[in-house]
Amino acid sequence: MVALLSRFDRAPVQLLLADGCAVAVAQAGGVHHIYRHDGLLVALWGHPRIEGCTEQEDDQGVAQRLALLWRARGPQACQALSGSFALAILDSTAGEALLAVDRAGSLPLHHVRQGPALYFASSPEALLAQSEVHAVIEPQALYSYLFFHMVPAPASIYRGWQRLLPGQYLHCRDGNVCIGSYWALRFQEHQSDSFASRQQSFLRLLRQAVERSLGNDPAPCGVFLSGGTDSTTIAAMVRQASGQPARSYSIGFDAPGYDEMAYARLAARHVGSVHHEYYVTPGDVLAAIPAMAAAFDQPFGNASAVAAYYCARMASEDGVTRMLGGDGGDELFGGNTRYAHQALLSLYERVPALLRQGCIEPLLFQQRFCRGFAGPWRLFAKARRYIELATTPLPRRLESHNLLLHHGPRTVLDPAFLASIDPDGALASLSGAWWQRPERQPGQLSQINALLALDMRFTLADNDLPKVRQACELAGVEAAFPMLDDELMAFAACLSPRDKLHGRQLRPFFKRALLGVLPPAIVRKQKHGFGLPFGLWLTQHAPLRAFAFDSLSALRRRGIVRADFIEMLQGPLLREHPAYHGTMVWILMMLEQWLQAHPAPMAGTVRTVDVSGTIDGNISGAGSATAATESQVRLGATA
Repeated sequence: MVALLSRFDRAPVQLLLADGCAVAVAQAGGVHHIYRHDGLLVALWGHPRIEGCTEQEDDQGVAQRLALLWRARGPQACQALSGSFALAILDSTAGEALLAVDRAGSLPLHHVRQGPALYFASSPEALLAQSEVHAVIEPQALYSYLFFHMVPAPASIYRGWQRLLPGQYLHCRDGNVCIGSYWALRFQEHQSDSFASRQQSFLRLLRQAVERSLGNDPAPCGVFLSGGTDSTTIAAMVRQASGQPARSYSIGFDAPGYDEMAYARLAARHVGSVHHEYYVTPGDVLAAIPAMAAAFDQPFGNASAVAAYYCARMASEDGVTRMLGGDGGDELFGGNTRYAHQALLSLYERVPALLRQGCIEPLLFQQRFCRGFAGPWRLFAKARRYIELATTPLPRRLESHNLLLHHGPRTVLDPAFLASIDPDGALASLSGAWWQRPERQPGQLSQINALLALDMRFTLADNDLPKVRQACELAGVEAAFPMLDDELMAFAACLSPRDKLHGRQLRPFFKRALLGVLPPAIVRKQKHGFGLPFGLWLTQHAPLRAFAFDSLSALRRRGIVRADFIEMLQGPLLREHPAYHGTMVWILMMLEQWLQAHPAPMAGTVRTVDVSGTIDGNISGAGSATAATESQVRLGATA
């Protein structure tokens, strides 16, 4: 297991043995947070901080101080930690083990019970290196992937396996396992400080967060630069924090409506960065698909991971060892366009019920208006669609454009597979996260903060962070996220709702506070990102299309997706709307590629297919800790 820790970055491995236990950490930069004393082993992967001790103090400083707190506070010792980390404390004398991840969930940790034993790892592939651990693909997790384009935590693609949520710990003692939270985001929605005071605090915290992300590693750091507000802000703060121009890296696409290189160049000129750019081609996508499918721990369908990979690879070839991303800014300060859209839909709730139910809805939904709309009647169609969405409760209406719901599970899924899963399970997991959101005291949480809290878990921890982290690991560099600095997250949670969404204006405080930092054109621009023109390229690039359709042909033999739906998808559906249905082709293609690279039996009635494939994924950590009387333990991690 240890031999796999440095597959991509060749980071040095530190190994300790004591009392039948073993701990290993592989970390770039030469700092290993491990500690051993009287049967107690402490290991942290990442860049943790703890009050009264700096990361650079010595290799044992953070881990040693945490060991003292563990003996005094037990699992709540995690509250003293900040920064990015995955943690394992193994106490053989007390028969206890503690696992935890940081507050943003920037680093993963998987765990599984097999009989009396508890096994854990920061990568499933490391767990699979243990012969005692069995992996059976969970059909319900496959359905979640098709629904969300990823598998949301705490679930895993494998039956019986789970992952820790942000700010969560697992405590094992005398064979009993308890999972709890040592931290949760708390919103304070009434802001009394002046704008000038808040701006000063924000800029100071932002600069400190970038300084921490840069660290003291002599190797150069790079910045993902899309030309959006977050990446441009990070690039500007790198110069302020280091006194040196940032090394910025951007990806472009030679496709109408997808290329934002002009904004990236504008941002680079404004902040004075040393700029690098690369245009991704359909051939690049074709070359990257198998490696990326193999590198991800679970099926993952965010196509922008390809752009992140080529951006990170360009930086790696330039000698960069760590890439700073602006991920988290949207979820902290209100930057996603759906926040304004949901606020607009919620206005309908303010219309008196008598007027809504007695006049507006009977008029728009009477039978003669349901037969189709043309010409001036299209206004009625738009009004009807608005009311249909506005009367759909949150969080379900967030999935109004969901591909699986649009076509219907019975149209898309094989009947035998459909019989083995709960079609309502995906929405149930979304609703569960929505209603378990943190509340402010006293009173109910505002809609914007409720949406931000949900996105911190679903959009960020389960989608954006794994996308960037795994793409960087595949390229041999480390990812860092300054926006997710703990103090900056706490600051954002104390901003008023109007600071995050004012009418339909997104992130008003953030943009106003950075007027002297960001160029006006970038402050005004619409959000875009690294969207991949995959659907368009499917219609233009024959080799990419052939590869995708071959993958779908292999998938149809697995008994997951209906063969007739795949035929429709490859034909009229893709021709009708290449961008929309191209996404479904990508989702299914990446599922097949992942299944080929990670062969495992499937539970239930789903058929298995004998297809060739290789595993080429990065192993970021592994370990096993037995509960009850046995104390054989291993842990490993790498950046």
